[in-house]
Amino acid sequence: MTYLHELFGQVVSSLLRNKLRSFLTMAGIAWGVASMVLIVAMGDGFKVGQRDRLKQLGENIVIVFPGRTEKQAGGRRAGRRIRLDYDDVRDIRTECFLVRYVVAELQNPARAVTPFNSGTFSVMGVEPLYSQIRSIPVDRGRFLVDRDDDAASRVAVIGDNVRKQLFGERPVAPGANLAINGLAFRIVGLMPPKTQNSSYNGLDSDKIYIPYSTMVRDAPLADENFHPGIVSDLVYVPASLDGWKAAREQVLRVLGRNHRFEPDDSGATFIWDTVENAQLVDTIFTSMTIFLGAIAVVTLTLGGVGVMNIMLVTVAERTHEIGLRKAVGATRGRILADFLLEGILLAGLSGLGGWFGAYGLAAAVNRLPKQEMFGGLPVSGTTTAIAFAALGIVAVASALWPAWRAASLTPVEALRYER
Repeated sequence: MTYLHELFGQVVSSLLRNKLRSFLTMAGIAWGVASMVLIVAMGDGFKVGQRDRLKQLGENIVIVFPGRTEKQAGGRRAGRRIRLDYDDVRDIRTECFLVRYVVAELQNPARAVTPFNSGTFSVMGVEPLYSQIRSIPVDRGRFLVDRDDDAASRVAVIGDNVRKQLFGERPVAPGANLAINGLAFRIVGLMPPKTQNSSYNGLDSDKIYIPYSTMVRDAPLADENFHPGIVSDLVYVPASLDGWKAAREQVLRVLGRNHRFEPDDSGATFIWDTVENAQLVDTIFTSMTIFLGAIAVVTLTLGGVGVMNIMLVTVAERTHEIGLRKAVGATRGRILADFLLEGILLAGLSGLGGWFGAYGLAAAVNRLPKQEMFGGLPVSGTTTAIAFAALGIVAVASALWPAWRAASLTPVEALRYER
């Protein structure tokens, strides 16, 4: 403790003797550390915000839409229209072991009527598993269950905007009735208000969800080529984020075989892969963070140069003291260690102040209302470790030369030195 107290005293003395230079140096070190922490936290915040935006659709989902072939395959011409069907869902579930879940969507506009109002809405025929894959929240009642689909029951889950249009501000509870295309349906679930800034076939709050089997029977697509089994699109979730490419290849092989197109025919299907999008966004923000972090490291390095200058001045001012210490038996290693630790302590205290400043600012920002596509400023342990690792390297590098210079002085030349 006595040694640390003396060491700290030497640092304070050096700072007091070189007030302006010391202030600028400490400010440079502190700003370098603070900017590193804040830049990395900002990049992490944007990545979190983008992931949250994609989770409004569903976590790690892939949507497959039908298209038109661009290549000839199996003796069939290019330009054929591909129509996905429920057999594709069954085959993917059976054969694609890299796919965790897959469901179909059958979408069609329909007229909904209550005693209070009416409107045309997007009606979705889906299976019970759909709510887990597509993040469909229900705060009153429930979502569709297996018995609804098995019995083709006329039950519905309505979005919040649908509720407002059909019922206004009147209280609505599960069990209320509405008519879809003139057929009586019972409401079993109501969605809460849902913030959504990304969609592929309309906002979830504007939709009515009914069992897939009911949709096929009661609200089929107005298409002369429609037949029971045709679906609007498929939604699947890869079993592993690391295997999302292999999962896509499995799915395309099954679809290509079923509909006689080449798996690499990019026109046969259109795929929106949120896993790929998320990784692309992560790569972009990581690259930006590395670039801006490098600038912060340059700032930190300039602060390290300031520490070196202060320590060189300190060595010059304490040359006579170094000579006395060596004359009474202080070793070169002890002198080297003392000055090295002084420089590291000076840089460390400055960096610690910068980290606390950055952490305080991040905590203040995180208390503010969350902004769209920005997840705040999360300061992680990894970020802190990176910042202090860079600080440690700069501190040692900046203190090593002055410490080596002090340790290299001989007692005779040090005692003869005059300021």
